[in-house]
Parts: sequence; C-alpha cells; structure tokens
Amino acid sequence: MITRIPVYVHAADPITEAGLEAALRPRPEVELMGADDVDEHTVVIEATDSLTDTAMRTLRSLSRRGCHRIILVIGALDEAGLLNVVEVGVCAVVRRTEATAPRLAQLIVSTAAGEGTLPPDLLGRLLQQVGRLQRQVLSPMDMHLTGLSSREVEVLRLVADGRDTREIAEKLCYSERTVKNVLHDVTSRFQLKNRSQAVAYALREGLI
Repeated sequence: MITRIPVYVHAADPITEAGLEAALRPRPEVELMGADDVDEHTVVIEATDSLTDTAMRTLRSLSRRGCHRIILVIGALDEAGLLNVVEVGVCAVVRRTEATAPRLAQLIVSTAAGEGTLPPDLLGRLLQQVGRLQRQVLSPMDMHLTGLSSREVEVLRLVADGRDTREIAEKLCYSERTVKNVLHDVTSRFQLKNRSQAVAYALREGLI
C-alpha cells in the first residue's frame, strides 16, 4: 500500500495554484492538504514567477511554522535569491518549465525523505557561493560553515574523548579559564545546557 504524503500547494496566483492541485490530485503518493493542516511533516509547494518580497515573506512564514520540506517552483532565480531560499528552508528548486506532474511527484517523495534537489547549474552556483563565503568571510575570522571555530572544534573533540578541563588545557596549552570560556561560548550560541549536551549536539549534527 502506498503511503500518501501530505502536500500543501500555494502559488502567487490562484490559476497556478489550481493547476498544480489538479495535476497532483490524481497522484497516489500525494494527499493534498489545506493551509490550516500544514505542519512539520507537510511537503509545501510554493510557486512563483520570481522571488518577490511577497514570496520571501511567505517562505519565511512557512519556516517559522516549522515547515522545512519546501519545494520552490519558480521561473527565474539569481544567485542572491538562491542563498535566500536555502536559508529559509527550501529543500528543492524546480523551474516552472520543468514542473510536470511526474517531476513534482518525484520531488515530493525525495523531499519527504529529507533529500535536497537543485537543477545542476543552480547547485554549481550554490557551491561557488559557499566557497566564497568560507574564503572571504569565515576563514579570516577562524570560523567554519559549521558555526564553530578551529579552537572550539578541538575543545569539543577532547571533551568527547572524556578529557576534563585541566587535561584539555594542558593538551592545547590553554588556561583552564580559556577552555571554560570556549565551552560557555558554544553552549550559549547553540542554546545548550552544558558541555555534555554540546558534545552530543556537535556529534549529532556532524560538527566534530
């Protein structure tokens, strides 16, 4: 038996919205939902010609509601817009000219499974932007895309190995106060309670 995936469709104009719903309604893997039924398990399809301020407000509103399974159907998307939609939780981007019912159904299934999808040219541009961000902004500050500095990574790895504050300080040639400050900064930044939770979070998220 096919498990039906809850899907909410929203478009900048009612004709596009009705057309997408009509295309998806016969699909056995799709269960169309209303706006009031949207939750963190719903795959949301947002359709727009371009990334207008209105479209961005809609995407941010969905993100605040806990929706992070968003498929963006769009006519054109520049590099700045690409970063913006990734930041608000868009998992997949498909151009309107390629948004057939089979293609959308495929994206719905992959998005529900936690996978991300971008057209090859957009993926290449995103990787270039991420590389520039690391080289020009983060590296000069000794930061990484993980949100951790090299020193924070070293300290967390040693905590994960079972070292106490004194042992970490001796290993890294820091003062114990510095080690405590590093751990305090990490727990505060990620809103964690203590060093054990910081290590668990870093391991779970693949930060160390």
